[in-house]
Amino acid sequence: MSYIAPAEFAAKMVDAGESKVFMSTKDTLVRAYMAGAILALAAAFAISITVNTGNPLLGALLFPVGFCMLYLMGFDLLTGVFTLVPLALFDKRPGVTIGGMLRNWGLVFCGNFAGAMTVALFMAIIFTTGFSQAPNEIGQKIGVIGESRTLGYAAAGGAGMLTLFIRAVMCNWMVSTGVVAAMMSNSVPGKIMGMWMPILVFFYLGFEHSIVNMFLFPSGIMLGGEFTWMDYFIWNEIPTVIGNLVGGLTFVGGMLYATHYKVSPARNARPAIANDEEYLSIAAE
Repeated sequence: MSYIAPAEFAAKMVDAGESKVFMSTKDTLVRAYMAGAILALAAAFAISITVNTGNPLLGALLFPVGFCMLYLMGFDLLTGVFTLVPLALFDKRPGVTIGGMLRNWGLVFCGNFAGAMTVALFMAIIFTTGFSQAPNEIGQKIGVIGESRTLGYAAAGGAGMLTLFIRAVMCNWMVSTGVVAAMMSNSVPGKIMGMWMPILVFFYLGFEHSIVNMFLFPSGIMLGGEFTWMDYFIWNEIPTVIGNLVGGLTFVGGMLYATHYKVSPARNARPAIANDEEYLSIAAE
């Protein structure tokens, strides 16, 4: 599968982060829009499978198809740039600034949101036959998801907010592992295999993904879910974005950068000695 060693793909991570900082506004927005739209379609696909089969594992097994498609086509998710772009700043790449990083994050967020909202509207039309009927079974399921993952967290207060945040951290730990795993191989099958595994884990465990939620919750409101836009932003989207940032940057980008890109000097080997008594006497000196 043309495996690439960690030291090599760690350098590719930093290079990728640098390239995203300097990408034009048009390209950043278009790539983010398409990423949000494709991931939203994958979420609709997975929920449809779950409802139609009654087996959430099947939905989780097939959800990664959308993630693989969007990354193979070079589109960008907010969860990915949260992990990659700061590495170029850490590495002090010429011209990479905090302002440039925040610009990239802001543009990708807007593009992802627009793409996910487009699909949310399209799917709401499909689920209600042009808003002429009550939502079908899949549409009803999406509305219930929105309620439980906003009002449900709110009902638990601070404990609910903590749970939401931790689920978001864990989500981008897995999702960004998928982003990096795509760099571990030069072959398409190798990239797909690397991406598929962590994305399956995140989706089946119900972690909170900011871009998936840009589809689920607006479409849930359109389909009659009994929660508000304020509920969505305060009790899901904003904490999820922050948790995704922490999870991707801390547990994936930061860790790989620290140990595979900025490698510490190796310890000296144990000196060649005849026996342990001689070693102890050398150590005592």
